[in-house]
Amino acid sequence: MDIKGLDYNTQREKLVMSEYGREIQKMIELACELPNREERLQCAQTIVKLMETKNPQLKENDDYEQTLWNHLYLMSHRELEIDWPYDISEADKILSKPQPMKLPKESVRLRHYGRLVEELFKKLKTMPDGEERDALVRYTANQMKRDLAQFGHGSMDDERVASDLARFTDGAIQIDLNAFRFEKVAQTDEKKKKKK
Repeated sequence: MDIKGLDYNTQREKLVMSEYGREIQKMIELACELPNREERLQCAQTIVKLMETKNPQLKENDDYEQTLWNHLYLMSHRELEIDWPYDISEADKILSKPQPMKLPKESVRLRHYGRLVEELFKKLKTMPDGEERDALVRYTANQMKRDLAQFGHGSMDDERVASDLARFTDGAIQIDLNAFRFEKVAQTDEKKKKKK
C-alpha cells in the first residue's frame, strides 16, 4: 500500500536501538555528515545528553556514560569519526546475541513435582535412618504438597503425597499420616477468585 503523503515506520529504515527513537537516530545521521571533527564531537556530546534523558534507567549503572557512548557508536553504524571520550572497542558486544542454553538431557518424568524433587527421591532411597533423613522427608513431603497446589491438580491431599512419596522412593519412605504434620499450604489466587 503506497499512499502519497503517508509515511509508515514499517517502510522506514530499521532502528539500531529503538529505545532512543527515530529522532535521535536522525540526529546521529546528521552528526556523521558534519564536515568539521570538532563540530561532530560537540554534536555527539549533545546527543549523548539527550540519550540520557530517553533512557534514564542507565544512570543506575556505574559505567552508564560508557554505555551511552557505546550506543552512540553503534547507532552511527560505526561511521561517526570523532575523538571518542571512552574506549569503544567493546561496543559490538552489546548487539551480539547469547549462545542458546543447553537443556538437560534427561527429561523430567514427574512434571508436577519437578526435577529437584525427583533428585530428592533418589537421595531418600539411599539415606540411612536418622534425624537428617527425617528432616529431608519432612521437607520433601511439604514441597510435594506445595507443588501439587501450584500445579493445579486440585488434589493436594495428604494421602496422595504419602502415596507418591512411597511409590517414587520404591517403598523406602513410609509416612504415618496420624503422626506426620504437614505445613499449611496457602490457596492460590486463582482458587480464591473462583470461590468469590
